[in-house]
Amino acid sequence: MRTRWWSGALPQSGLERDLAVQCVLSAFATGSFLTGTAVFFTQVVGLSGAQVGLGLSASAAVALLLQLPAGRLADRVGAKTLWVVASAVEAALYFAWPLIGGMVGFVAMLSVLAVFETAGRNARNVYRITVFPREVRVRALAYMRAARNVGYTLGAGAAGVALGLGTDAVRLVPLLTGVLLVVNAVMIALVLPSVSRTVHVDTVEDGIAASPAAWRNTGFVVLSACNGVLASNQVLLNVVVPLWLVERTDAPPVLLAWLFGTNTVLAVLLTVRASRVADSVQGSLRAVRWSGWAFVVSCAVIAVTHDTVGWVSIVLIWAGHITITGAELWQSAADWGLTSELSDHRRLGDYQGVWGLGYQVEPLVFPALFTYLALEWGTPGWVVIAAIGVAAAVVAHPAARAAQRHLERVGAPVGA
Repeated sequence: MRTRWWSGALPQSGLERDLAVQCVLSAFATGSFLTGTAVFFTQVVGLSGAQVGLGLSASAAVALLLQLPAGRLADRVGAKTLWVVASAVEAALYFAWPLIGGMVGFVAMLSVLAVFETAGRNARNVYRITVFPREVRVRALAYMRAARNVGYTLGAGAAGVALGLGTDAVRLVPLLTGVLLVVNAVMIALVLPSVSRTVHVDTVEDGIAASPAAWRNTGFVVLSACNGVLASNQVLLNVVVPLWLVERTDAPPVLLAWLFGTNTVLAVLLTVRASRVADSVQGSLRAVRWSGWAFVVSCAVIAVTHDTVGWVSIVLIWAGHITITGAELWQSAADWGLTSELSDHRRLGDYQGVWGLGYQVEPLVFPALFTYLALEWGTPGWVVIAAIGVAAAVVAHPAARAAQRHLERVGAPVGA
């Protein structure tokens, strides 16, 4: 029994293992930088908190504007080629961070980084869908997500050491990130196999011309928006619940460390298991429903803690955080299943670009909205947040069916 458990918990093939290592490496690099950004941007670059927020908003806007063009570029030049180039340039940019000073340089650097991060992310997603056969694709993507969680944890630990050593050590974090990203780019180029298009057409241009643009698939566009709403579980996890705990409950702030630790452990251990349901469109929609229910339960449980004290508050907040983690795991599974089954693989990059719009809009809208609803409205605000999640889960079902009908009309191969 123990052997079977480990064989199911670890990547099954050499390609899955190679991509898992690549995910750990990439997430280690970016996780180490992200953990130390508050100190690096304020104490090294010399910015105020307001300036940091403005720069991050500018980079988010750039990423949003480039989402569709980046997806289409992956169709034109090839997923692996674009991924390698974007990863290499991104690595080089991190070596320049210690040279940046002032607001103009900060915004310029973040904006350029956003260009190559967006291109690389779209190319990476296209590559992963293309390189795995349909029957193992969702499982493999789940392994990748679990591996990235491991990498982010390691990166946060490395940054924590640097933060403990002081500002001089923090100055070196971007250089560590750059070195790791160079290794990452080399691994993508030399270790990971090249991919051929899974849809047989005479040329890439013929395949693209034979298929309407992704934005014409109205069901898929709506579905991407629904997925973006359900992905706002990350806003609850990382923004709203921590603020609620500190400002509206008597729970000790140190509980936050245990909450994030629990989320990380559950994400690493249960991502693959949660993905098993999303083996078809219907299975993926089942995961959408489960994610929606978990979203609602978490809102209800957290809302109650405004009126509880002591250990009751601690236990309920912990339970609410666990249910949000469930919403995260099932939403991720649904994401992989739906994009695999409902994308036209003749325009896979284009479809990934549209799908990513939901994720790009989410951080622009929901942190402010959900924080206002929860902290200013209290329990009624939590009811509204839950209703938003329910609406997204409900609308996703007819949207998925409409996307499926569109693919049938244009003769797209099912699941490629």
